[in-house]
Amino acid sequence: MLKKPSFSAVVAIFVFLVIILSACAPAKLKPGLTLDSSGARWVEKMMRRMTLEEKVAQMIACRYAGNFFPSDGEEMIRLKNLVGTLGVGGMIVFGGEAYETAHLNNILQASAKIPLLIASDLERGVGTQITGSTLFPTIMGIGASDSETLAYEMGKVTALEGRALGIHMTYAPVVDVNINPDNPIINTRAIGENPGQVARLAVAFIRGCQDNGMIATAKHFPGHGDTDLDSHILLPVIKADRDRLEKVELAPYVQAIEAGVGGIMIAHLVVPALDPTPNLPATLSSAIQTGLLRKTMGFKGLIVTDAMEMGGVTNQYPSTEAALLAILAGVDIVLLPPDPEKVVVFLQEAARTGKIPSARIDQSVRRILETKARLGLHLGKMVEVESLPSKLGGKAALAQALRSFQAAATLVKNDGDVLPLGRSPQKIAVLSLSSDPATYYAGRAFTTTLKARSSETRIFYADAGTGQADLDEIYFQAAAADVVVCGLFSSLSAWKGSVGLDPRHSALIQALAALDKPVVVVSFGSPYVLRDFPGVDAYLCLYRNQPQTQETAARVLFGEVEITGKLPVSLPGLFPVGHGLTIKKKSP
Repeated sequence: MLKKPSFSAVVAIFVFLVIILSACAPAKLKPGLTLDSSGARWVEKMMRRMTLEEKVAQMIACRYAGNFFPSDGEEMIRLKNLVGTLGVGGMIVFGGEAYETAHLNNILQASAKIPLLIASDLERGVGTQITGSTLFPTIMGIGASDSETLAYEMGKVTALEGRALGIHMTYAPVVDVNINPDNPIINTRAIGENPGQVARLAVAFIRGCQDNGMIATAKHFPGHGDTDLDSHILLPVIKADRDRLEKVELAPYVQAIEAGVGGIMIAHLVVPALDPTPNLPATLSSAIQTGLLRKTMGFKGLIVTDAMEMGGVTNQYPSTEAALLAILAGVDIVLLPPDPEKVVVFLQEAARTGKIPSARIDQSVRRILETKARLGLHLGKMVEVESLPSKLGGKAALAQALRSFQAAATLVKNDGDVLPLGRSPQKIAVLSLSSDPATYYAGRAFTTTLKARSSETRIFYADAGTGQADLDEIYFQAAAADVVVCGLFSSLSAWKGSVGLDPRHSALIQALAALDKPVVVVSFGSPYVLRDFPGVDAYLCLYRNQPQTQETAARVLFGEVEITGKLPVSLPGLFPVGHGLTIKKKSP
């Protein structure tokens, strides 16, 4: 007669079975996006069925806008040709309306033999690109709040709204460590200058996205934070040694990979400490992608290029050669190649003749298909357009965004307790100064909100096209006020090459600061501009020019919102990272 096993023996058997079953569990990108058995079977079936040409096309992603296009119009024909005839594997939406985007995504998916991976640059939420969706502050604003909760919720809302529209992947978060105050393209798109904080908040955002069904993409590897050139125009060089790169630039990527980030974007940067080949951007470097990112750092998700239409690569390589070199280096998806039809045909021929090994293609296509299966696209690729009003821009999402906007406000200076305004009758001169052309009324939301709070307010506007005589008149008019408030609107944008102020506007502020009256400056862009006029009495940072930041700033100036933000970057020679004054909300 067999003996009944002891309790300890039963426990031992149970633990053994758990270990065995865990070892057999399907691989997953943590958190949230798992590859189940049905997805794995679909991937294997597609890998067997696809032709070499179809596999190559899966590695290309093209641009489109979420607008209305007639079915027989040139743009709709172009898009259907890319998706249906050419068979590209991904599309990237830049701008559009909610209904049009979702409807067009369904049309494109219906035209595609294999489900499309649809992506977008959603650095500030889906509202960054799609009207009607929720817009968040720039991620430097999240850095100023230093809140993992706000970072996670930003990722969550982005994922839920994006998936409702049929967008599956965001090219965010930016995990560049912005240690160069003159960086013209990263700047406020970065969380800050402390690698530990960048990693911590980026991981929270990644988890918010991927817990809720959207692939996040850490960018711009191996780190774009120490440049003074815009890679949209030129090819920057990162001159740091390997030790500095590991401690600063690469550190957030280590944490993002550990957190299971689904994508990493490669930058058009030359990094001699990682690959000494002269003038070879990381986008085309096998040492950086396959050697460092894959083998050393252990990244198993999708590697995507930065836009291949950017000057950092097009100035040196034809579009066809650049795409070929990127794939040979280890890239899985080539984003926005100029003349994609020509590039796909060229790459297909390169694959047929063995210039691209079939094993290299299969590696990438398998990753792409596994990503699509993790997203559930093999089970259903359409979205319910009629359900959008209940999924986009709702009160809860807008309230969450507002909390982020308010938590970002950072008071750097408040000499003489100039703020909050309105403690006694004051004549206030408000200057809206934009350093960009044709942006005369850039600060309209700011000035309107201020005007509503004080009848003794005069408003003055100037942009890059405003003449010196008009600026002189603004000075004389503002000099008669009790308090001067200057709102600065210098945009951070690709191809611009600078995020600094118009020198004439800086001179105007310096002249006003020399008067015997309080001068308050509010930056709706780079926080570093205080270096131009350190003598002003009060300085407030909002990090981005958006209607929400303008309205928040006006309320902050009048004490209607508590100020708690801290500088996520240092202002050289003036204030250290982490500095920030706190002001409680005024009693009603």
